[in-house]
Amino acid sequence: MGRCRFEHVRPPSRSLTESCSIRPSKVLLRGMNDFAVLNTGRKMPLLGLGTWKSEPGKVKQAVIWALDAGYRHIDCAAIYGNEAEIGEALQETLGPGKALRREDVFITSKLWNNRHHPEDVEPALLKTLKDLKLEYLDLYLVHWPYAFQQGDAPFPKKEDGTLLYDDIDYKLTWASMEKLVEKGLVRSIGLSNFNSRQIDDVLSVSSIKPTVLQVESHPYLAQGELLAHCRARGLVMTAYSPLGSPDRAWKHPEEPVLLQELVMSTLGEKYKKSPAQIILRWQTQRGVVTIPKSVTESRIKENIQVFDFTLEAEEMQSIEALNRGWRYIVPMIQVEGERVPRDAGHPHYPFNDPY
Repeated sequence: MGRCRFEHVRPPSRSLTESCSIRPSKVLLRGMNDFAVLNTGRKMPLLGLGTWKSEPGKVKQAVIWALDAGYRHIDCAAIYGNEAEIGEALQETLGPGKALRREDVFITSKLWNNRHHPEDVEPALLKTLKDLKLEYLDLYLVHWPYAFQQGDAPFPKKEDGTLLYDDIDYKLTWASMEKLVEKGLVRSIGLSNFNSRQIDDVLSVSSIKPTVLQVESHPYLAQGELLAHCRARGLVMTAYSPLGSPDRAWKHPEEPVLLQELVMSTLGEKYKKSPAQIILRWQTQRGVVTIPKSVTESRIKENIQVFDFTLEAEEMQSIEALNRGWRYIVPMIQVEGERVPRDAGHPHYPFNDPY
């Protein structure tokens, strides 16, 4: 699993590529940042900017604001449809004579479901690199374990509107992901939305091990068992939708709102922090990389101000106690008037397993 897991350093004066050393955990001063250390020895900032659902026309400015606020980690994906605009922001801020060096910023992207065939993996990455205006990625993830029909359509459909799937084994996709590391096009590779059994399946054949598992996680879906599973195998967990995705279009009007839970406001008053900052601190204090999405400058700045206080053990447990196993980010469709998981019939659908 590697000698050390987390380290506190001052960005951006040190490169993400330096090796890790063991240091005692301590309360951090404002402006400090935390890193998870991957099983490759590389550092991954514990807080990044998420870009899913960030509208074109707004995401470039959001990335610039984030980098200016001290973020050193941007999470992207081809399917988000905004990598070219993110690339404009990176081109303006990274490189010789610019505000930051390329190696100071950790950039992730993801392989979409229609590109799982081995011959499609590298071209998909090259398109992402071209859009992001980069020579390499720090991390490239397989976005979902199941595949859609091969081709240019991101959501290939039959005439009746149902999706066209492909049952290619993700282990074949993984072998092509490994080649990207060997070619120097990506520094690390990992998984997204895989369950514990699927992680072990990939590990059983991998010559280059996955470094990260990115999944939905928030206090209502704490993912404690999956986090322990990852830790035991040397994977770092990244949480998407860490605030419970309050902007979901399919949110039920009567469901509880995570940010309005009493424990968040109580702790927020104690530490003079917002409920969102309490939740982000809980995740990062667990060693979970967290990627809140925002295109609002004040929220972008607020979300990274979580390294100047530490929650007590019982406070961490009181947040963990909110866990309901509620998964919000599941593609759904209407069948005979009922909402059902769209992809649940696929042999590689991940959410039929307990975790």
